[in-house]
Amino acid sequence: MKAAGVELLAGLDQLAVMGFSGILARIPFFVRLSRRIRALWAREDVRLVIPVDYPGLNLRMATWAHTGGRRVLYFIAPQVWAWKEGRAKRLAAVCDRVLTVLPFETEVLEPHGVEATFVGHPALDHLAAESDRAVGSPSETRIVGIFPGSRAQEVRLMLPIFARAATLLAARHADLDFLVARAETLPQELYEGFDLRLASADETRRRAAVAMTKSGTITLELALSGVPMVIGYRTTRFTYAIARRLLTLSSIGLVNLVAGEPFVPELIQDRFTPEAMARAIEPLLVMDGPARVNMRLGYEEVRARLGTPGCAARVADHAVELLT
Repeated sequence: MKAAGVELLAGLDQLAVMGFSGILARIPFFVRLSRRIRALWAREDVRLVIPVDYPGLNLRMATWAHTGGRRVLYFIAPQVWAWKEGRAKRLAAVCDRVLTVLPFETEVLEPHGVEATFVGHPALDHLAAESDRAVGSPSETRIVGIFPGSRAQEVRLMLPIFARAATLLAARHADLDFLVARAETLPQELYEGFDLRLASADETRRRAAVAMTKSGTITLELALSGVPMVIGYRTTRFTYAIARRLLTLSSIGLVNLVAGEPFVPELIQDRFTPEAMARAIEPLLVMDGPARVNMRLGYEEVRARLGTPGCAARVADHAVELLT
């Protein structure tokens, strides 16, 4: 958005928080930011508000916008299918329209009175130039991509595990090389001490033959790029204990949720160890092996379910329609 000329009140480096303890520590910042946003709306006579994902702040913004008589177009709906289903009723009350990027979300939202429309996934636009790449046929056959996340706490918790798994894999496969996807918003120091090369997430994804990754949207991007993967995720014990009580999902990987079955291995919390990650990656290193073939079939199903390119244009059309 900044590159497109949008004036930012806060950058992603300030907004990115992880876990319940991380949110609590940032409450004063979010209170100040909320006041600045509401003052800007009044000063600039804002007519349309487009919250994008990020429900902790954005649902409050949507409520205030609706109360002030502004139109609200929520893009990338809060994941009410994972937890806090009561948010669906709130979306119905304060949003003129909700645009979803996952195919099953409209079925969850509409029974609660939400006017919801599936617009396809933005990753299809982002990866349009690569959409014809043969799934499962990487340009380099021996690079392992490592995707530890875009939040500082994620990198601190998960990169050491990924790095140790890389060491184990390198000891067994001398021809492997490794690339770590570095988030541009995070400091270089977070990635030091692991003796692993860094690259952007896009470069790492394009060059990887296989990936060790956290959960999230990156799993869909890897699937669309045809990169076999294993998902690993760990958070603090406090956050995990709360999440286990709230979450209602059998999988945490978006790629598995879209497919409707856990065809990509997931190693969560205590199961996410360097040894387990290395063992899960090894079958995917066999280029024509059954593990890669089966994952390729799953990826084709995921691609079919994510819609067609043009998500950004559809969102813009909905915005113009609400304004007029």
